Amino acid sequence: MRPRNLLAGVIAGVVLVAGAGWAVSTRLRSPADEAARRAAPRASLITAAVERRKLVSTVVLSGTLEYGSPLPISLAGVVGGTSELQRATRAPHRGRLKEGAVLMEVNGRPVFALRGSVPMHRTIAPGTKGDDVRQLQRALRRLGYGAPATGVFDRATISAVTRMYTKKGYEAQQPTLLDRQQYDTLRKAVQTAQETLATEQQTLDQGRDVLPLKIKLTNAKVDLKSAERALKEAESQEATPEDETKLAAADAAVRAAEEKLAQAEQELAAARNPPTPPASGATPGPTAAPQPTTSTDTSLLEMRVENARADLAAAHEARDRASEEARQARDKRLEELRKAVRTAKEAKATAEQALRQARQLSPTRLKVTGARKDVAAARAMLAEFARTYGTSIPPGEVVFLPKLPARVEKVSVKAGQQVQNEIATVTGSTFMVTGSVEATESDLLRTGMEASIELDSGKTYKAALTAVGDQAKVPGAEEPANGAEPVLLTPASTKGLKAGTAVTARVTVGATKSPVLVVPVAAVITAADGKARVQVEYAADKTKEVEVRTGLTADGNVEVTGALKEGDRVVVSGA
Repeated sequence: MRPRNLLAGVIAGVVLVAGAGWAVSTRLRSPADEAARRAAPRASLITAAVERRKLVSTVVLSGTLEYGSPLPISLAGVVGGTSELQRATRAPHRGRLKEGAVLMEVNGRPVFALRGSVPMHRTIAPGTKGDDVRQLQRALRRLGYGAPATGVFDRATISAVTRMYTKKGYEAQQPTLLDRQQYDTLRKAVQTAQETLATEQQTLDQGRDVLPLKIKLTNAKVDLKSAERALKEAESQEATPEDETKLAAADAAVRAAEEKLAQAEQELAAARNPPTPPASGATPGPTAAPQPTTSTDTSLLEMRVENARADLAAAHEARDRASEEARQARDKRLEELRKAVRTAKEAKATAEQALRQARQLSPTRLKVTGARKDVAAARAMLAEFARTYGTSIPPGEVVFLPKLPARVEKVSVKAGQQVQNEIATVTGSTFMVTGSVEATESDLLRTGMEASIELDSGKTYKAALTAVGDQAKVPGAEEPANGAEPVLLTPASTKGLKAGTAVTARVTVGATKSPVLVVPVAAVITAADGKARVQVEYAADKTKEVEVRTGLTADGNVEVTGALKEGDRVVVSGA
């Protein structure tokens, strides 16, 4: 080995040993140094600068951009005039739906979409009245078919409906064969009932069944009048002609007896009181009675007087007896006539009752009554049927939607499928953001609050809070989690938006009108006296308390006023 190489090796060994010793020495520490190294660093204050800026408080939520006002729709009833199986022959198409368009076809019949808030709920037939008809008429006028505003499905409205169907290539619903047959049957039933009534009425008018009773009543009335007239005449007469003749004869006999008595008495008186003899030369009259002499016997004359008196008494007695007989005969006759009147009245009442009962209970009259009821019933049935007979709109052929145009967003039935429940879901043409917030945050929200939505691209759009809580529930949407309330926002513009996009929405619940001094909420402490203060660092690790008044809080910061200025540093930790 050369000397030069040996020297180099020695030098390298020395350098290696020296390096190892230095390395070991750098890792060795004394106990004091080790304790000092492990001790905690001295605490320092953590501060934040007082800022002057506008403070805005927002409620942030995640939502989805969708078309607004989703509304599931279904048919109100059958399409077409029969209740046969309802099968879709043309399904609804997704996209724009305008008023008057055919939404779909069922069994080859159209289903029209019209604007209106009253749901279709019945068959609109001739004569139908109501708000749904008035709503239909307004829709027809908007579409240019013309229709009155009567609220009645009348001929003019039927013509307008027919034009709407024709324009779309369909025929308005006409009465079915079964309806026509039923209408003809009811019409013939009315005719038959009317003919029966006319026949029975004719029979009744002829009075063949009650004619004897009518005659009997007429006779009874005549008899009653005769009896009453006879009674009246009898009451006006004191005696009958026969009785008057008898009384006249009796009176004549009395007068004759009186004359005879007077003559006898005169003769007797003359006999008892003879006249003085006339002077000589006087001639006695030819009619002078024989003059009794003094010796004349007057017994005969007296007998004549007595007989005359007896005859007169007999004549008076006969007169009284005739008068009594006449009175008794009159009373008896009046009684008989009164009885005859009563009997005639009874006969008349009996005849009237018999005729009345005969009219009420007679078979012919009963037939007439029954025929009239049959006519009325047949007419009522025909009228009831005719009320809805004619061109009609089956309940399933029109769907009234609150707003049109709209969008068919979801189709629930395909061509060939049976139509039973929901057929589609329509939405408005505007977008909305659906989401939810915690119940505590929902208390801060009010409809109409300003908001913004932010896309994943960072682009933001202005929006407004449309609804909160139950009013923000969307039909068919999932229910929010427990304790959360649904929220609905409406973007101010739809340009660049796409349905189904996830967005972040911020609803502004409060904001200062101008820039204010703002500090972190952690910087504000409440002292024992209840006043809010902050600690301001005026020098390194030196602070002072400054009383402040707080305002709006947002995003961890709070508005403050007091002896502060922008740029001051307030202690948020480490005090």
